Amino acid sequence: MNKTILLTGASRGLGQTIGEQILRKGWSLVAVSRGESSVLQEWQKAYPGKVSFVAQDLAEVESLDGDFFEKLFPDGREVHGFVNNAALAYDDLATNLQLSALDRMMKVNVYAPMLLTREVLRRMLLRKTKGSLVHLSSVAAHTGYKGLAMYGASKAALEGFSKNIAREWGRFGIRSNCVVAGYMETDMTASLTAEQKSRIYQRTALKGPVSMESVASFILYLLSDESHSLTGQNLPVDSGTL
Repeated sequence: MNKTILLTGASRGLGQTIGEQILRKGWSLVAVSRGESSVLQEWQKAYPGKVSFVAQDLAEVESLDGDFFEKLFPDGREVHGFVNNAALAYDDLATNLQLSALDRMMKVNVYAPMLLTREVLRRMLLRKTKGSLVHLSSVAAHTGYKGLAMYGASKAALEGFSKNIAREWGRFGIRSNCVVAGYMETDMTASLTAEQKSRIYQRTALKGPVSMESVASFILYLLSDESHSLTGQNLPVDSGTL
């Protein structure tokens, strides 16, 4: 079956890895990121007719309405899955908390996923689609790390939202899960020193970073029909951190 998957934060890092695996699976991809990248252009050439793209700053939450969703799916086609990957990390001590930075992070990490979920659910219910929602969470919501109180709180909010969505809409065959990812070598962690990364990795069972390929592969499993009995869960892919 050809599925159509909506993916945010698609142009780099984990989002790029997820997008590549979706396309290699033979599914169609609707990608959202702040701007078009060479990666998105290459996908459109390599997978003709399988990739569409809409540029959107997800902090502009007032724009994430039904009209925006029509830009994503102008032909009224079904959406079978939503991968909420886009996120901002607000790395600072709570004593330095700035409302403007907190507000932008919460818009991208919490409000935008909620609003996009609303539109995805409406489309799934209208078309009677049994779909899968996957939200990217973080071990920071569970273990605690210095400087990540605000970021961890945003991911904890997302986990609570996902679990309740699973309860609300499971009777229609719509599933919702969170992948609780450990530390990966991404742009979000690029500012960490080698010593800081070493300390983090020593807290894991595998003593190393989490592979983006393994996280992406697990997300594809959650999007697939093989995981049809799996919903309402926070599922770690974290090199044994939790």
